Amino acid sequence: MAETAGMGSRAWLLPATAGALLLIANGRNSVPLAAWLAPFFLLRFTRGGRARVRLPAAFSMLFISWLFQFRGMVPAPRPILIAVAATYSLALLVPYLVDRALTPKLPAAWATLVFPAAWAGTEYLMTLASPYGSWGAMAYSQFSDLPLMQLVSVTGLAGVTFLMGWFASAMNLAWAHGRSWRRARKPVALFAATLAAVLMGGGIRVAFFPPDAPTVRVASMNRRDVGSAPSKDLERRLLRNQPLTDVEVGLLRDNGRTGTDDLLARTSRAADAGANIIFWNETAGDVFKEDEPALIAQAQQLASRKQIYLGLALGAWQRGARKPLENKLVLIAPDGRIAYEYWKARPVPGDEKNLTSQLDGNIKTVLTPHGRLGSAICFDLDFPQLLAQAGRLGTDVLLAPSNDWRDIDPWHTHMATFRAVEQGFNLVRQTRSGLSMAVDYQGRALAQMDDFGSPDREMTAYVPTRGVRTVYSRIGDAFAWGCLFGLAMLLFAIRNRS
Repeated sequence: MAETAGMGSRAWLLPATAGALLLIANGRNSVPLAAWLAPFFLLRFTRGGRARVRLPAAFSMLFISWLFQFRGMVPAPRPILIAVAATYSLALLVPYLVDRALTPKLPAAWATLVFPAAWAGTEYLMTLASPYGSWGAMAYSQFSDLPLMQLVSVTGLAGVTFLMGWFASAMNLAWAHGRSWRRARKPVALFAATLAAVLMGGGIRVAFFPPDAPTVRVASMNRRDVGSAPSKDLERRLLRNQPLTDVEVGLLRDNGRTGTDDLLARTSRAADAGANIIFWNETAGDVFKEDEPALIAQAQQLASRKQIYLGLALGAWQRGARKPLENKLVLIAPDGRIAYEYWKARPVPGDEKNLTSQLDGNIKTVLTPHGRLGSAICFDLDFPQLLAQAGRLGTDVLLAPSNDWRDIDPWHTHMATFRAVEQGFNLVRQTRSGLSMAVDYQGRALAQMDDFGSPDREMTAYVPTRGVRTVYSRIGDAFAWGCLFGLAMLLFAIRNRS
């Protein structure tokens, strides 16, 4: 099924179209349809012509588009950012290389599966290897398509990527054969039937099988800027773990206490309004390690008095330690006991990772009258394999204190909703400097609040108290591994024939 380069004087239209679509296929300004069309045009371009010209050109398009798509979203110095972009672009080029090498040697029906399997498999391996987890996965561009999102409850992100790649290869087959439609009819029809089944199945799941469990009222809140903030220089020295004078420690302690007192007062009001579960955004409880017991004791008394589950999202600073920050959530039960203490498992590469202490990386849960509660913190939710623990433990409601910045708002929260659909838990993500959102296990929005536009910086949601065990939570990344295994089998078959 060899394809030729005969595109005449209009050859420039393919890379121009592919390049323009790639800019909006993922990241900050993603357009869902562009994510389907860009690989279609780029695949057509890479299949023809001279490899030494077209493949470097394709890499350049992928590299430029990645920098544009994720501008401001990767907190790293320029040299590191360039290295990250180059690494991702090389990985994204691999499926096109594999397609060019294998497709001409296979029958049409099998050839259409090469590119989607290579793309889904490569993207999955990047998710495992990258310190940024699933960042860059093309499936995230489809956040607005709720029926399609249901596929990740079976296949994970790889299934959505596979479908998008299959569209590109199937449509390229139809284009290549032109008037000889009969040779392309069956492979294209198989793709169309599969896509229709996925969309119909997802639509039926959303329309006819929504969560029907009783709900619990969950209130979540961000730390507000109250009191006199310490100087930027003092904050910078704290973050760099530099020595501080007693006066400076006193200023930081007073500022932290003012913030936590405000949070405790608002927590009390939210409980009076009927909330059963209340938690704060990531590191909202800014406290020195030596002052942490007193803050927890206050919170225990409040939780016991109001009969609530209270999640203290703490940033506890242990001065002099090699990694001084404990970024954690302490969940306090209505009887005042600590139900669990979860430490952030995946600090963001860079300054946060250099500062943050880590424990065992295990998701913690507790069985309550409101379902099984669990927690993960912000960047943790970008790692599907980490959140698989929540699925295996049967988590019903996941509390996710978070802290973003404007360039990743609301993209980062949209990414997190895929974990809810994958693992079958209901998610409440409370985010400072970003979008807070509560979704059920089908990805349906229950409540949301953008910190940049909300005066009270609080969110209240009625969240189902039961999740589900999804296929994906049981079989994990079997589909992604199946793509890689299938590619290996095709390569083996080609070598045996030659």
